[in-house]
Amino acid sequence: MGKDNLLTVENVYKSYGDEEVLKGVSFEMDQAETKVIIGPSGTGKSTLLRCINQLTKPDQGRVWLEGEEVTDSSKDINRFRQNIGMVFQHFNLFEHLTALGNVTLGLRKVKGFDKEKAKDIGQMELERVGLSDQADSYPAQLSGGQKQRVGIARALAMEPKIILFDEPTSALDPELIGEVLEVMKELAESGLTMLVVTHEMGFANSVSDEIIFMEGGKIIEQGTPTQFFNNPEHSRTKEFLHKLTELYGERE
Repeated sequence: MGKDNLLTVENVYKSYGDEEVLKGVSFEMDQAETKVIIGPSGTGKSTLLRCINQLTKPDQGRVWLEGEEVTDSSKDINRFRQNIGMVFQHFNLFEHLTALGNVTLGLRKVKGFDKEKAKDIGQMELERVGLSDQADSYPAQLSGGQKQRVGIARALAMEPKIILFDEPTSALDPELIGEVLEVMKELAESGLTMLVVTHEMGFANSVSDEIIFMEGGKIIEQGTPTQFFNNPEHSRTKEFLHKLTELYGERE
């Protein structure tokens, strides 16, 4: 297990005090795949992402990236983190740096690129997310949607093997969600490997190769969007989708 896929997550457990947040989660991802994780709040979805890139250490279980074990404590975790990009719910931008400064920081500090090379890559990635005109703006001057797109450009600049998105649109005003999802859709189509925690069912339906439904720290069901939305196996999945439909109305 874990040797042939781009990413393999095997039997991951995590508790905080008495609360068991993840109860043995396993799945695999191939190159250029987009998987979407959905499920009620507080069910361990964000913790799972943090366990994958080791921002949080799992209590048990293992994670492999291209056949190398990420959870092996003797390995250089920073090297893995370069290859596992992360886009956060609340952007996590440095307020004192411009958009370009945020995107180039990792290139200079982690990859050791000189200022000019970092700047060229940074400009290119800002262009890729539709923000080439905002390179010199500071986060305080940007909308939430623009901030999140800077966050995506920052992750892309490191040329990771996979990017984890932790509810990337849930802190945004409704009218700004579309611009971020549009960028993510383009990235998926370009062959980037993406693991996305989201409540955006339209995105899940149109962009993902597979949907993983989690509840109570476990995977309840996984399948293609067609299977998932049209013919879910578990009554709990049906119930969850029904509630979402009531909440958000029918989505394309």
